[in-house]
Amino acid sequence: MTKLNPPSEFSRRSFLRENAMGVGMVALATLLQEENLLGVPRNVKLEPQTFDLTPKQPHFEPQAKAMISLFQHGGPSHMDLFDPKPELTRLDGKSYDGDIGFSFIKRATKVLKGTQFKFRKYGECGTEMSELVPHIGSIADDICLIRSMHTGYNGHEVSIRYMNAGIAGVTGRPALGSWLTYALGSASQNLPAYMVLTDPGGHPVDSTHNWSNGWMPSIYQGTVLRPKEPRILNLDAPEHLRGGVQESNLGFLGKLNRRHAEKHPGEHELEARIASYELAARMQDAAREALDISQETEATHKLYGIDEEATREYGTRCLIARRLVERGVRFVQLFHAGQPWDNHNSLNTALPSACKKTDKPSAGLVKDLKQRGMLDEVLVHWGGEIGRLPVVEGDPKTGGRDHNGQGFSTWLAGGGIKSGITYGESDEVGHKAAENIVNPNDYQATVFKLFGIDHKELYYLHNGQEQKLTVNADAKIVEDIIA
Repeated sequence: MTKLNPPSEFSRRSFLRENAMGVGMVALATLLQEENLLGVPRNVKLEPQTFDLTPKQPHFEPQAKAMISLFQHGGPSHMDLFDPKPELTRLDGKSYDGDIGFSFIKRATKVLKGTQFKFRKYGECGTEMSELVPHIGSIADDICLIRSMHTGYNGHEVSIRYMNAGIAGVTGRPALGSWLTYALGSASQNLPAYMVLTDPGGHPVDSTHNWSNGWMPSIYQGTVLRPKEPRILNLDAPEHLRGGVQESNLGFLGKLNRRHAEKHPGEHELEARIASYELAARMQDAAREALDISQETEATHKLYGIDEEATREYGTRCLIARRLVERGVRFVQLFHAGQPWDNHNSLNTALPSACKKTDKPSAGLVKDLKQRGMLDEVLVHWGGEIGRLPVVEGDPKTGGRDHNGQGFSTWLAGGGIKSGITYGESDEVGHKAAENIVNPNDYQATVFKLFGIDHKELYYLHNGQEQKLTVNADAKIVEDIIA
């Protein structure tokens, strides 16, 4: 057995000094707390936070009150739709001498591919667009076409997450719709604040990450409507439980939930679950009415293309989106199954097919909002996460275009956006954004500005850290496109 030496005089003094300091610090902290003088890190709440969807005051006067995002997964080919490039057409078949990042190297070429589709000027503004989007062309005087979007990444998921959640490639962060509903709540307490309309063919690329609430309470997650009827299952209670019986049951359940919540303050998931139950009860009448497009006129159905096979499904969802924001829903987002704009092959047939489905309904939405006096307060977004390369992928005649996050186009309408303008430019062949470049954080900061939110001041405290959607310190508001 090892014999321990007695502590030295130095050790005794150190022990007494350290413990005296510890006792002194405890005493000091106690006095400061009693006098309410304890320092607290900036923005840390002293009281438990509560989260709900009641309307909140923005930082300043907003122009937009609601938003509809028509997200186009896969990367619409901008030089074939919205960004005419005469030089690219002139150089068709020639070798490109610039640097290119390819996603599919085995099919890669450096042979420039001019568009096969005709462009013409639309509207009084004279914006040039492709023959593939004549209906969007018909609203040229109502939109702002951005030709200088840039993520800097060619991959789908990495750019989708950048566009939707603020950081390229990172999952587990709240989407734009979650941030808007967290900041502003909802004008409707009978419908979810953030609603997602998915495609009958399935979820989009990156699936539920597209509408995730991340580390925010689940009350801010996108609520998904079924892509076919009935769009909400079990909306009605069984026959024998309706009326007074249901009211009594819900009242009793509400008392139990409130009692339980009082015993567990600060349990955000519990609060969100209770709120969702209460919302579900209120939705029984409100949702049924909001989703019933049979109330709309025949002319409205035709405006969205619901009377045509090719546009019926997407047109129906666009019309539902309008009905939802009309009833106070803050943010609605439409998605496609997979990524129909990812045209690596057969560009000359695949691209017209994607346009045929979306062109008329997208334009119909803007026209309908305008004729109802809603466009001034509803922001409409149309665009994907990337564009396409100016060179052909595969066979020059039957091939397509590879991914391109260096430059692409998107458009916005309403909600305080200038109308009838183009903003930014790509280079002469459409490869890279070259003038007035807009990255996803710039886009998000601009959206926030339209909603009366200072993007530098909107944060959510997570693990003691201030989290923001626009994480780039250089994120800028694109003031030139704001009316």
